[in-house]
Amino acid sequence: MAEPPPRREPAPVRHLARITDVALAVVTVVFFVAVALATGIHSPWRGTIPLALFLGALLLVRRRRPMTVLLLSIVGILVYHLTGDGTPAGWIWPAAVAYFTAATTPRVRWVAAIGLAQLVYSAIDFRWVLERNPARYVIHVAGEGLLLAVLIAAGLTYAAAMRWRERLRETDSRAHAAEERLRVSHEVHDVVAHTLAVVGVQLNVAADALEEDPAAAAAALRLAKDVRNRAMADLRSLIAILRDNPGDTAPQPDLASLGTLVADARAAGLEVTLDEHGDPAAVPAIPAIAVYRVVQESLANTLKHAGASRADVTIKYGPRSITVEIADNGRGAPADADVTEGHGLAGMRERLSALGGALTAGPIPGGFAVRADIPVAGSTA
Repeated sequence: MAEPPPRREPAPVRHLARITDVALAVVTVVFFVAVALATGIHSPWRGTIPLALFLGALLLVRRRRPMTVLLLSIVGILVYHLTGDGTPAGWIWPAAVAYFTAATTPRVRWVAAIGLAQLVYSAIDFRWVLERNPARYVIHVAGEGLLLAVLIAAGLTYAAAMRWRERLRETDSRAHAAEERLRVSHEVHDVVAHTLAVVGVQLNVAADALEEDPAAAAAALRLAKDVRNRAMADLRSLIAILRDNPGDTAPQPDLASLGTLVADARAAGLEVTLDEHGDPAAVPAIPAIAVYRVVQESLANTLKHAGASRADVTIKYGPRSITVEIADNGRGAPADADVTEGHGLAGMRERLSALGGALTAGPIPGGFAVRADIPVAGSTA
């Protein structure tokens, strides 16, 4: 299977990220200049404003090059402190956003090492205050160290939260894919079961009539071929869902295809009546597919197992639910016997359960009956 391409964030998320970066750049520029002016800088255009603009511009690419942005920010701050005649206090905070962003990457140890080196240099650079005001010196160095620790811890926490969200998204995606594959397996079973039932009957007819009535045998073989071709088209559509690109899948059978099911069953020798009440055009797609599959599986079971000559299909379309009943006159189990469910009945039950519906199946006087109650999406029934 091909390697999936990197997941691209939705456009609103990308726009919000750009707005956030611009806002952080503006805040950094304004705050840096304000602190410089408050600490006695009289000629901000000599170095303060250019450095502020440089730090702000770097933040616009912080997501793509976090380590580069951090290193360039530190170099700019170092040059500013070495060449300026009076500088605002603080070495760590002007690069606060750069430190936080870099700490979200796998190179967090390098970030901590760089921050520690900058902190040591800051302590040495500020040593002239130690003799005059030891308390101020300790507060300055400790504050810088605490800020560095907070920024790195915040970056680590943010990165962990993003990884957890990504894992949760992947888990949800895998669960959805598993549900989809289970649904497809039910669809495949229904198609194969119906096809084998109808084709098997037609092949038996052809074998019996081959010598006495070649025309009837040929007609039976043509019908078996038609059913087989339709089934192959359905299977290709379903199998495409399991591939990387399900965009070319054909629509699933719906209520308009019930007539084909009935015609196939009649051609196989089963007398089938279809009685519909209500408006099938108002039924949403998902319940419509469920109705089709219930009728398909029930008629296939009747052809394969019941030995029935007649089946009555009754469908009642209501505004809140759909009721499907299929009753045949085959040799059902005794009324007090347990019904052993095969893959067909189990698949129908799971399908309807996923939609909030229910399935009952069992012997009735003179035959066997299946009843499905399917809620209509959006109803409050």
